[in-house]
Amino acid sequence: MKQQRFGNMGGGMNMNMIRQAQKMQENMIAAQEALSVAEYEATAGGGAITAKINGKHELVALDIAPEAVDTEDLTMLSDMIIAAVNAAVKKADETAETEMKKFTGGLNIPGLF
Repeated sequence: MKQQRFGNMGGGMNMNMIRQAQKMQENMIAAQEALSVAEYEATAGGGAITAKINGKHELVALDIAPEAVDTEDLTMLSDMIIAAVNAAVKKADETAETEMKKFTGGLNIPGLF
């Protein structure tokens, strides 16, 4: 009676899948590291305010054109700063989402980005 060997066929396939998963994980980690050091810049007020953040959502630079400073209307200045920072954060988030979708095939994996 001939013995059937299903275990070896499945085992080889599983090791290949494990290697592919490990490679994908390594690539994802590298992409996440690159995203965390990347910088994202956005402007508001027609370029009067420029905010730059890193991939960790930390504000690293804020440029305010002198003509944007009106001591009679500091609320407008505050609003432009908030708009510029929020736009930079949105760019960082959209870039991270786009990059991670390359690895997940569009699946939403909580905590990934």
